[in-house]
Amino acid sequence: MLELRDLAAARSNTVLFRRLNALLHAGEALRVAGPNGAGKTTLLRILCGLTEPARGAVCWDGTPIRELGDDYRARLGFLGHQEGHFGDLTAHENLALAGATVTTSAVTAVLERVGLAALASQPARLLSQGQRRRLGLGRLLLRPTTLWVLDEPLTGLDRQGVDLVSHLLAEHLAGGGLAVLTTHQDLPGLDGVLRELDLGASA
Repeated sequence: MLELRDLAAARSNTVLFRRLNALLHAGEALRVAGPNGAGKTTLLRILCGLTEPARGAVCWDGTPIRELGDDYRARLGFLGHQEGHFGDLTAHENLALAGATVTTSAVTAVLERVGLAALASQPARLLSQGQRRRLGLGRLLLRPTTLWVLDEPLTGLDRQGVDLVSHLLAEHLAGGGLAVLTTHQDLPGLDGVLRELDLGASA
């Protein structure tokens, strides 16, 4: 269970949002909405423990995440604007770095699943934006986590890519996972489980 308790954030002397409260249970997803500059990416960084809130706390199963440390981070899968790929390594080599226990067969299966099997030996720097996005999704799949935090996961993706993200999210939630994401696009098939948090209403 993920909980936002009276959360506030500021940049310089400007309040981005305040009095933010939300509760997310297993199988639920939260789409963070709001105009540019409202603090969407800041909120995701707070959820990941990368930025401290100006006020309030993020809690996991009732305990503030700052007290959980690595136990919380082990449950967390993050996909940001910068996917963190090594440009000179191939798609396969990048995914092989996802964890010490990742096997070659697992990497091959995930590349097939995200539609990159034919590009397994291609250096990441030569992949398109959408293909790099798919590679980031592959990393999420290789390191099973409970909470997905996704910053604009649909950027650069074609219709098939959007459908892939929707399918993977639905599968993750059906397995008891949680997700928090930002996107301006529709995610087909997730209407029943996708709630919305509008930061524009909390400034």
